[in-house]
Parts: sequence; structure tokens; C-alpha cells
Amino acid sequence: MPLARQALAEDPAPRRSGGTWAVGLDLLPNEADGRIGGTPFPWDVLPLAPLALHRAQISTIYPGYPRPDPEDSPAGFRFRQTRAAAHLDGLLAIGPDRRRMVKEPHGWILGLPLTDCSADASPLTVWEGSAPILRDALVAAFADHPPETWHDIDVTEAYTAARARVFQTCRRVDVPARPGEAILLHRLTLHGVTPWADDATAPPEGRIIAYFRPLLPSVAAWLNLP
Repeated sequence: MPLARQALAEDPAPRRSGGTWAVGLDLLPNEADGRIGGTPFPWDVLPLAPLALHRAQISTIYPGYPRPDPEDSPAGFRFRQTRAAAHLDGLLAIGPDRRRMVKEPHGWILGLPLTDCSADASPLTVWEGSAPILRDALVAAFADHPPETWHDIDVTEAYTAARARVFQTCRRVDVPARPGEAILLHRLTLHGVTPWADDATAPPEGRIIAYFRPLLPSVAAWLNLP
């Protein structure tokens, strides 16, 4: 935790959501085997095969999340409030028109909580059963294109329609967690961050979760794995 706190303090990136979210991308100074400050990565208690890891994201939420940013549209901010800014990791908004393309095919999403907070301090939230719906939509979107081009295919419409179906048919579940626990998500799970409750409690450094998302070699591997 001290190393994460120091990395956050030295991060020059501005906070988002009106100062209530420090994104913390690639900020944790862990080794490729996950070791940090002499502490080994908990491979032995996780259902994961060891592999080389990137520097983890230190996602930090503060009281009042979310607040609007100047560049937020009313609809965009409302989506963050009511739909927890639900998204599929690896699907990025590209170009001036922000078209959605799979640019970061992650193998899995692992969250390790670093601070002890109340359950309503902006927990991760997920939509149960969303992965098959999103997979089917992307398979259809890629059907007429060779796999080596999938990272450049615009899937905006397919993704938007699938996400709407997820909202209509899947149960939304908050996933609070404390230090010593872990959150492991299927890579195709729709997820987001629930707004901070008025009576939520957290230490002064906020609600911090270190996220590991190792990359797969291709979009085809990302889509076709179980």
C-alpha cells in the first residue's frame, strides 16, 4: 500500500470525474511476475496460470464520485450516474467520432483491493451473464472480416445494441471487496463503478483497487477463448 500511495502522489495525470477519480494507468511499480516491494503475487491462491504482467492500474475513487467534468455531455454524465459508466475493457473509442474498436484484448481482469472501505464506497459493479451476449454480438460484427483485421473493425453499433440488451436482461450486481480478497472477471463482462453513497466510508486515500489485465496476442484469441 505505501508504494501505491507514493505512485498516486507522484502521478502527474489530472483526476477525472470532477476530481473524484484517479485513473492510475500502469502506475503500480510491480515486477513482471507481479512481485512488488518483496511481496510475491498470489498466484498460488488464484485460478490463473502465471504469466508476465504489466504495471497494474491503481484505480482510485474519492467521496462524491462521480462529479461532472467540463467536457462531459449531460447524457454522458447521466450514463455514469445511472449505468455506472458500463463498459467492456479493451474496447476503445477511436478517432474524432469515437468509434469503438477492440484495441486491447485482455486475457482476464483481476482486481486486488488495497484499502478497507464500506461496501457502498463506489464498488465495482457487473452485469451477470453479459459475456455471452457481448461475445455473440462481436462474433457477428467480425463475421465478414479476416481475423487479422478485427482490431480495426468498427463495432460501435453491434456493441451499443448488445449493451442495451444486457441492461434489459442481465442482473446488475455490486462487488465490494476488501484487502486480502480478489475480484476476477471474465474478460467480456460488462462492468463499471457504482456512484459513491452519501454515507460511505473510506480512508483518506480513497477506495483503491489495483487492476491487472494482461494482453492476449490477438483479438481472435480474446474472442475465441472460453
